[in-house]
Amino acid sequence: MRLCVMGLGYIGLPTAVMFAKQGIHVHGVDINPSVIDKLNRGQIHFAEPDLQAMLTEVINDRTFTASLQPIKADVFIIAVQTPIHLNKTANLDYVKKAAEMIMPYLEKQNLIILESTVPPRTIDDFLVPILKQTGFTIGEDLFVSYSPERVYPGKLIEELVSNDRIVGGINQRSALLSAELYKRFVQGNIHITDAITAEMSKLIENAYRDINIAFANELARIAEEIGFNAWEAIRLANSHPRVHIHAPGPGVGGHCIAVDPWFIIEKAPEQALLMKAARTINDMTPYHVAGIVEELVRKVSEPVVTLLGLTYKENVDDLRESPSVIVMNELKAKGYHIKVYDPYLKAHIEGKVETLQEAVTGSDCLIVLTNHKEFQYIDFEKIKHLLRTKTVLDTRNSLQEHILTDCGFHYVSIGTPSIRRNECGEFGSHPK
Repeated sequence: MRLCVMGLGYIGLPTAVMFAKQGIHVHGVDINPSVIDKLNRGQIHFAEPDLQAMLTEVINDRTFTASLQPIKADVFIIAVQTPIHLNKTANLDYVKKAAEMIMPYLEKQNLIILESTVPPRTIDDFLVPILKQTGFTIGEDLFVSYSPERVYPGKLIEELVSNDRIVGGINQRSALLSAELYKRFVQGNIHITDAITAEMSKLIENAYRDINIAFANELARIAEEIGFNAWEAIRLANSHPRVHIHAPGPGVGGHCIAVDPWFIIEKAPEQALLMKAARTINDMTPYHVAGIVEELVRKVSEPVVTLLGLTYKENVDDLRESPSVIVMNELKAKGYHIKVYDPYLKAHIEGKVETLQEAVTGSDCLIVLTNHKEFQYIDFEKIKHLLRTKTVLDTRNSLQEHILTDCGFHYVSIGTPSIRRNECGEFGSHPK
C-alpha cells in the first residue's frame, strides 16, 4: 500500500509516521519548504514526545519520504490547517489547495480521507464537488471519508493509538475502507457513521469543553464580584458523581477549542446561541485579566510586568490562539514594559528572556498565564529580592498562596475574594 499525507503539521506528521511504522510506504507533503527541508534532514519541526525517535526509525526503514508535491498513492489523507477568518467563518483554502494538488494523481479505487477539523457538510458540499472534477464517480471510482483527529498535544503518539476513532463515509464502502486502514494501528474502538455526523462529532466535543470552561470563567467573575473562592466551590461541586466542571483561566486557546465552535455557529447562527455565548465569555476573559493587572500596578510608575508562560497550554511550545498573547498585547498597549519567560517557547517574541532571574529582575507584577511544570518549583524566597514590587497574579491557581505570602508577596488569584470590584473597580476594556 502507498499512502500520501497532505499537511505535515501537528496532526499530519504524527499520523504519517504512525502509518509508516506499520510498514506502509508513506509520502508526506507540505507547502512549507522549511518543513520539508527539516524532515528530509531527519528533524521534526515542533516538539512532541517520542516523535523524533519515530521519524528517525521510519526514515532509516525507508517507509517515509517528504516533498512539496504529492505522488500517486492508494490512499490520500488531507490533514491541513483550517483557521478562521476575522469574521469567524472557516477558512477552507488549505483544504481546497490540498484537494486540487492531489487531483492529477488520483486513480480509480483511491481512498481520500479528510482529517482536518471543518464545518459540517464540508465533505458533501465542498470536498466532493472538487473531486468530481476528475470525472470519476464518487463512491464507486473514488471513496471519500471524514475521520477527525481527537488527540491531545503532548500525548499525540499515545492517543493516536489508544483513543477511539470516528470514521464517516460518503457511503458504507468508503467508511469500511477507512476503518480497515486505521485498524493498522488504532487500538481503540472504531465507530462508523456518515460524513456529516463525523464532522459534527468532532465539533461537539470541543464545543462542550468550551461551554464548560466558559461556565468556570463565569463562576470566577461571580466569585470576584460577591466574594467566594471559585476554585474551592468548583472542587466541592465536582465531588458530586455527576458533575465535572472545568477550571477557570486566562481564556481559551489552541487550534481546536477556541476555533471549532465557530464552525457550528457559522452554519446555524440562530440555533447555536449557547455556543456563541460561551465563545464570547472566553474571548473576553484575556481582556478581563489585563484589566486586573492594570489595577494591580495602578500606583506604580512605569510598570514592569513579567508574563510566566505564553503558550496556550502547559508543557508545549504551541502559541496558536493563545489567550496569553492577547493579555500581552493588551498590556503593551497600556504602555507597560513586558518581559516574557516561557521555557517551551521557541518563537521570537519581543520581550522574551531566557532565564527566570532575568524575567523577574525589576518586575512589579508576575503573572502566571500557563501552568508549565517548571513554575511549580520556583523558589520565591530566592528571587524575591530581584523584584521591584512583590505582586503575583495567578490565573491558573497553580501556586501555593501561603508560600508566597510568607515570602512577602501580595498574592492574587482570579476567581477569589482577593479580586473584588468594590475594592479594585471595573476591570479592563472589552473587545468590540
